Amino acid sequence: MKFNELISSRAKSSKRVGRGIAAGQGKTAGRGTKGYGSRTGSKAKPGFTGGQNPLMQKLPKLPGFRSHRTAAENVYTGQLNALSGKTVTTAVLAEAGLISSAYVNVKLIAKGEVSKAVTVELQSASSKAIEALENAGGSFKSVPRTGRPSKKADKPA
Repeated sequence: MKFNELISSRAKSSKRVGRGIAAGQGKTAGRGTKGYGSRTGSKAKPGFTGGQNPLMQKLPKLPGFRSHRTAAENVYTGQLNALSGKTVTTAVLAEAGLISSAYVNVKLIAKGEVSKAVTVELQSASSKAIEALENAGGSFKSVPRTGRPSKKADKPA
């Protein structure tokens, strides 16, 4: 006979406990004597480790909190030279592939030289980046983030 040819029943029938001494699991019904586990309806709460300090109380707690605000995507001043046109907006940056979408917050950071005069209309910029833009003859204007178009406007009435 092979192991894979053995025929076994699906589920083992449960043992009826607490039915007298002759049944084999009488009196205490395998629960031991007295104590928390011997009582009906009792179950140790999650994390209970037998009276000692539980693991979740032993571990240090982390300070601070988690912010749910989405971080702004960064664009550098050196990348503005490759863009065509006089005005740089989130739509222009998204089309050029510098940001993930035209509907995200964008911040201009000073890294690289600006060689042409451009008007930048973004949500924020560093003071050094604004200074670099103005030295090149351009300007910066802070504008609110553009919202996504609503789906209700796309559907015909």
